[in-house]
Amino acid sequence: MSDDVHERVQDHYGESARRMLDAMDRQDASDAAAAPAKAGARAALPVLDMPTASCCAPAAGDTADSCCAPDAPVFGPDLYAELDRASLPDAAVLASLGCGNPTAVAELRPGETVLDLGSGGGIDVLLSARRVGPGGRAIGLDMTDDMLELARRNAAAAGATNVEFVRGTIEEMPLPDASVDVVISNCVINLAADKDAVFREITRVLRPGGRMGVSDVVAEDELSEAERRERGGWAECYAGALSFAEYRAGLAAAGLVDVEIVPTHLVADRMHAAIIRARRP
Repeated sequence: MSDDVHERVQDHYGESARRMLDAMDRQDASDAAAAPAKAGARAALPVLDMPTASCCAPAAGDTADSCCAPDAPVFGPDLYAELDRASLPDAAVLASLGCGNPTAVAELRPGETVLDLGSGGGIDVLLSARRVGPGGRAIGLDMTDDMLELARRNAAAAGATNVEFVRGTIEEMPLPDASVDVVISNCVINLAADKDAVFREITRVLRPGGRMGVSDVVAEDELSEAERRERGGWAECYAGALSFAEYRAGLAAAGLVDVEIVPTHLVADRMHAAIIRARRP
């Protein structure tokens, strides 16, 4: 099951990243990248294949709690502050596929080491690098070669020197024990086939007193696995989502404490984007 899920996720996001890289190469070839930035230049690059909101169709009497708010961003770069988006390379912004902004809730401090699980095009790594400053470090972990290439190109374009991107899975992180202060992630843990392994690895790589602050898709407790699959596939962030109770139990079983799960907005009927925080004792 794990290998099959990895293959599906790699194929889905790897293809998207390759389209972005090809578009960047075409821009370079036409000297567009060397020209001063112009209004509308961002539209020359493709938006990656982000998950599609699967919200209920509004009916008479529906409230904001039962359906996605009309015209509100559910996935993608619009969940980041405009100032943050404007300060990053276009390709890093357009490669944002998440359901939140973990860097806004992780309370990053100068000098800390931050690990981003499933770093994609690198937006959260680049924002984290700025928050932790030159004395800190931001590490991006991804299993997709094309995404890693895209992230490294974005980091070079941003002039970020305190970043690193490594290849690996979030179920088996290629980092030493107790090596990071903060773990962040943006709508990636739901993609993992073995979430208990992910939670154990988060605990392992965190230093004592370290913390996690991630965004993820979470299902309401009464929603069955079959009902979650009805809302979308694994690579679309629905089929693999945990419930609130499952998330809390998994983090606690891995040894994390002070678990807090706060829903932020609906992404499907009875499924939410949420901020998840926890701490290693």
